[in-house]
Amino acid sequence: MTSTWEPGTAGLLRLPSGRLVRGRGLLNPLPVGQLPTFGLYLLDSRPPAAQWESDWLRWPDFGVPADSVEVAAVLREVWHRLGEERVELACAAGKGRTGTALACLAVLDGVPNGEAVAYVREHYSPDAVETPAQDRYVARFH
Repeated sequence: MTSTWEPGTAGLLRLPSGRLVRGRGLLNPLPVGQLPTFGLYLLDSRPPAAQWESDWLRWPDFGVPADSVEVAAVLREVWHRLGEERVELACAAGKGRTGTALACLAVLDGVPNGEAVAYVREHYSPDAVETPAQDRYVARFH
């Protein structure tokens, strides 16, 4: 499998290691270009089936997931996939839940917890991580 997204792919976040991950909002149309090989969807309820391999984490809108152990395990798997696959993370709007998960991936990639939200806001979206609870979640993620 290829690990390369096309240059200019919308919503890409380049982690310090060079790994690329696409964040997006499911309320928006699927971006033109390459399809992901794996998607992780962060929603209140199970999403419709995707055309590619995918997983789902129950994650309330504007909130944080109840099972932090499960989330850490899934995000570690996602981080490993980034080395060889085109991975996307998505919630409804692509900001709060997606931004929080991207910040957690940044922590796994070596960004200090206290800097991960700022990193994602600078390199992905200034609107990423919408609530104080999401910010605290990143600060405690390990």
